[in-house]
Order: sequence, then structure tokens, then C-alpha cells
Amino acid sequence: MARGTVLVVDDEPSILGTLKKALSLEGYSVDVAGGIALAEERLLKKDYDILLLDVALPDGDGLDLLGRLRGRGEDADVIMMSGHGTIDAAVRATKLGALDFLEKPLSTDRLLVMIENVFRLRRAQEEARELKAEAGHFDELVGQSSAMAGLRERVSRAARSSASVLVTGERGTGKELVARAIHRASPRAKAALERLNCAAVPAELIESELFGHEAGAFTGATKQRAGKFERAHGGTLFLDEVGDMPLAMQAKLLRVLQERELERVGGSETLKLDVRVVAATNRDLRAACEKGDFRADLFDRLNVVPIEIPPLRARREDIPELARQFFELAKASNARPGMTLDEGALRAMSLYSFPGNVRELKNLVERLVILNPDDVVSGPDVERALSAETATPHSGLYQPGVPFRVLSEQAERRILEEALEHHGGQMAATARALGLERSHLYKKARALGLRGEKDAEEP
Repeated sequence: MARGTVLVVDDEPSILGTLKKALSLEGYSVDVAGGIALAEERLLKKDYDILLLDVALPDGDGLDLLGRLRGRGEDADVIMMSGHGTIDAAVRATKLGALDFLEKPLSTDRLLVMIENVFRLRRAQEEARELKAEAGHFDELVGQSSAMAGLRERVSRAARSSASVLVTGERGTGKELVARAIHRASPRAKAALERLNCAAVPAELIESELFGHEAGAFTGATKQRAGKFERAHGGTLFLDEVGDMPLAMQAKLLRVLQERELERVGGSETLKLDVRVVAATNRDLRAACEKGDFRADLFDRLNVVPIEIPPLRARREDIPELARQFFELAKASNARPGMTLDEGALRAMSLYSFPGNVRELKNLVERLVILNPDDVVSGPDVERALSAETATPHSGLYQPGVPFRVLSEQAERRILEEALEHHGGQMAATARALGLERSHLYKKARALGLRGEKDAEEP
């Protein structure tokens, strides 16, 4: 499996050959083009991480190609090359977004170091985006209870191996947080952590999401695309809600895990894998195996190291520490730096069972920070917020003079909105809880203008 993809565009065969050999030996997937036309053809069929682009080419100007790439949103990092470099050309290249401008003859060693730095920068930027998207999440497993101490010890032991891990627990307990902790404490921490929510991707797209596809593999597949496995090479793949993966896809996943290789959808090239899999579910997979809803052999393959996360009600002594950390995050993100959380509020939270676990606690604390008019959050404030959350007032569904058809549609919308919220926006879990076919729920939700956690689009 390649470390990344590189396209070299130059009209000198010796340079193409030398760079292809040097980069391939370093583990990169390298394509070459002797001119603008062939480069454009390759770029239309495949996404590249890095483009090494000569300025003077037989059929055009490399800087003009760079301008077109930026104009249509291509995100490949570009390094320009020239045997007759000028200051004007270097300035123009920089303004167009080139990372660097190298003069020939090239120093292969310097170029390899530069490319390695580009990939490090890309990984750092990706991690920064993930951290920004995770605002409000923790980088560590919080809590001093014996249950959390045991969980941290198990995570630490799991991180040191490359065995598959199956993380189980109720909704909202922090299964993705455990997966991230395993990755960050493992020897694979410098490589990618990729995530796929198996419940949020339509069955017909999940194979492409995992394994990637070639250009023309299906309608809309205009370019070669790497899948989650390929992007996680050398790192970790987190399969969230793996219990919702369709049976047909389970068989394909099992084959890949057994053989440690795959082919992209529509392709014939076999790609070797070095990927550690961490899977998670809130379902009882043993029971699902007995019912025939989940493959027993896949369960055995995933469940090499089982980790069960305790529900929050089983470690109430951790609630104050969690609440304080959520409170500080919520204050910072909602511009309320002067707010305080008194001991009465912490006691009131500790008495509540939190069926939604840590996620529900986080939402409660953020709601208190946003809505509380005073600068001190007290026990009565918490009790009122919890009472409002658990109350069941008159529905108000009947509206005199409104036709039954309209009332029914409004009721359906409210039911689906509440069910999706309860299940974290996961369409498959919501469909299962409501006793609906997933396809029927998708149609109903779209008709009502609702969307799940990640209604995946066709790649």
C-alpha cells in the first residue's frame, strides 16, 4: 500500500525515470506524464497528493496548468521545477499556490525530504481539522473511579498490540473516544486514523467507502478514489456501529481482514494492507450472531481484544469531574467566562441516571451554560433542566381546523426528529428501533426534509 500518490510532469524521460524510481523506492505511488495533455488526462481520472510540475513543456506552460488546477479546486500540493528558472516565474508560482520552486538539476535527496515534509504537513492539517471537528471532546479518558481505571489499563494494553479490538457499550459512553485513545497510544499514532460509521452509509455505497473505487466503476465514479482502508495504511481504521453493516458487506470485510489485501471496486490491482481495525457497537453481537444478523466468523475476527465501556450510572463518582471539564469547554465556546458551577449543581447531576451517558451529561452542561441567566449554576437550576428534559406535557398535536392529513404529517415528522436525535442521527439504528426497513425510513425522512447523521452522498 502506497504512502501517498505523486504525479511527475516533465518532458525529459531521464527525469521521469529517475524520479519515478526514487519515489517508488520510498513507498509512494507514482505516475508520470510527458506533457500538459497527458497530465490533464491523468488528473481527471485520479486524485493526487503531490504534483511535481515542470514549467516549460512541449504543449504548454506548467504555470498555466497550475492556475487551472487551483481554479477548479484541485487540492494537490504542487512543487514547480524548471531548468531556466526566473524570479518572475517563482513569484507567479507562489501566488498561484505552489509550495516551492526548484531549479534543475534536481537534488533527489532534497526532493525526497521536501515530499516527506509535505505529507507530514498534510497529516498535521488533517489532525487539526479533526480536533476542530471534535471541539468539546476529550483527548483522554476522564474519571478516577475503579471502572475508569480498569478501562484505561485495558486501553493501554490494547494499544501496544496490533490485534483487532471490539469496543462495546451503551450509546453515548464514548466508544470513539476509546478508539482514538488506542490509536494515539499505539506505535501507529503517526499514521492516519480513519473512521467509518457503518450505520450512516447506505448499503450500496459502503463497499466503495471502505475499499475505494476506480474511475468508471459505477455511475458518478469519475475518478479513482482511495477507500478508508487505503487511507488508513500504516494506521488504524475505526468501524463505528459495525453491528449495522449489511450481511453481504460483512463477508467482504471478513475476506479483507483475513487476507490483508483488497481490490478497489471496479479494479484488478491487489493492494496489500497494514491496517489495525478497531470496531464498536452498542448491539449485543453474540445475540445477533445467534439470530443470523451478524457473521460469527467476523465477530471472532473483530473480538480479539474486547473492551466494554461502563455506563455513566455505574461510575457516578466520575460525574463531577466530567461536568467540570464540560463546563469549562462550554464557557469558552459560548463566551461566558465568568460562570461558575456550584457544589449543589454537581450533587444534583450525580443523583441522575443519565440514560444517554456522557453525551447526555455534556449536552445538559452546555444547555445550562447557554440558557442560565445567572453566572452561578446551582442545584435547583440542574433539577429544573432535568425536569424539563424528562417531562411529558400534553402533546398539542390536535389543532382545530387543521386537516387530519396535515396533522399526521406533522406527527410523523416530530416522531422521526425525536427518534433520530435519540439515536444520534443514525438512520440504521433509528429504523431498527421503529421497526422500519432502512430504505423506507430514508424515503420517509427525505420526504419530510430530514437528514440523518451522515446521509452519505455518492462518491
